[in-house]
Amino acid sequence: MKAWIGAALAAAIALPVWAQEIGDDGLHKQPWMRDTFKDLREDLAEANAEGKRLVLFFEQRGCIYCKKMHEEVFVDPEVSDYIDENFFVVQLNLHGDIEITDLDGESLSEKDAARKWRVLFTPNIVFLPEEVPEDTSAIEASVAVMPGAFSKGTTLDMFTWVNEKRYELDNGEDFQRYHARRITERNDGKTD
Repeated sequence: MKAWIGAALAAAIALPVWAQEIGDDGLHKQPWMRDTFKDLREDLAEANAEGKRLVLFFEQRGCIYCKKMHEEVFVDPEVSDYIDENFFVVQLNLHGDIEITDLDGESLSEKDAARKWRVLFTPNIVFLPEEVPEDTSAIEASVAVMPGAFSKGTTLDMFTWVNEKRYELDNGEDFQRYHARRITERNDGKTD
């Protein structure tokens, strides 16, 4: 009897790690994802008003890499809190039919936007600047795109690199160099 109770208690404690919320659309949900009308100009204005950066997060039903990110990376409080504090995240469905309005004013379905922006797989995270010219699409305006599933360190480094606007610096430290430096700093900080 004690073994059964212990197993049930262990399963209940582990539940938040592997039982991520799935919406009616079959996509994983995070508390920091925004439910908007998907008018990207309005979303950009709202993100700016909150002092946050707009991020478009493409996923699809059954995506094992999306699941990996939600169950292994986004559950980490350091990552989740950083995203929540600094980013305005709008989730898009790679095969979805919900109408969105691109930054250039074009109205189209999520799946047509994915084709327009050449999004081929998920997860795919598109980071946008605070200001975008009227005739520019989201993908043309993007300052970075994170295509695929990555570890906590890479994910946090990308979000930090964008948030700190390191892409604007003239010091020659593109994302790859920044990420390599951050890996070294994290490794140097470890004690054996």
